[in-house]
Amino acid sequence: MGYKKADDFLPKELVILIQNYVDGDYIYIPRKKGNELSWGEKNGARKAIENRNHDIYIKYNYGATKEQLAKEYHLSIKSIERIIYKQRE
Repeated sequence: MGYKKADDFLPKELVILIQNYVDGDYIYIPRKKGNELSWGEKNGARKAIENRNHDIYIKYNYGATKEQLAKEYHLSIKSIERIIYKQRE
C-alpha cells in the first residue's frame, strides 16, 4: 500500500472537509466492493509461494526426502507434508 498526498488528487473542498474529521493523521480508505485483492496478489507473494510449493512437490517426486526439503526450504516436516498432499490434489 502506498501513501498519496490528498492535495495532489482530491478537490480542495473535500480535503478541507476531511480535515474537519482527521487533521494531519493517516486514514485508510478501503477499496470498493468488487475491487478487493486477495492476499498476496498485489506484491506477488501468493504466486511465489505457489511456485515454491510446486518446486517442493517436483523435488519430492524425484526422490528428495521430506527432511531434506524441510531443511532446504526452512519449513517443518509437517508443512512439507501438507504441501505435498495439497499438490497431489
